[in-house]
Amino acid sequence: MATKIFVNLPVKNLDRSVEFFTKLGFSFNAQFTDETATCMVVSEDIFVMLLTEAKFKEFTPNPICDATKSTEVLVCLSSESREEVDKMIRNAVAAGGTTYNEPQDYGFMYSNGFQDLDGHIWETMFMEPSAVNRKDSGKK
Repeated sequence: MATKIFVNLPVKNLDRSVEFFTKLGFSFNAQFTDETATCMVVSEDIFVMLLTEAKFKEFTPNPICDATKSTEVLVCLSSESREEVDKMIRNAVAAGGTTYNEPQDYGFMYSNGFQDLDGHIWETMFMEPSAVNRKDSGKK
């Protein structure tokens, strides 16, 4: 069985967050959803648990970071094309999110990002397949 990842993020208003991410094209697993949490499906092996702040506090001894003032995590998702990167950002802004910088174009990789309703940073990027499949990638 493949390893799955569950990213847990605190949200101030669960219903608004579900509405926001639905507008970006994500779906939710009803089996892991109640009034305190929902499971956003990113892919077959990647999920984001959106948890009310009260629910999130049950899982950590530390205070919750105010993501509008500090960064606790950068979530980066791959896209199928440069156009898909731009579409995700447009959809995020139209749904109430904000951008925090300009798109980054490195030739072989293109990325951009947005902040969701709670200030969490989401990046989306496209990498040219030839750059990903290079046998010497990562070597200098």
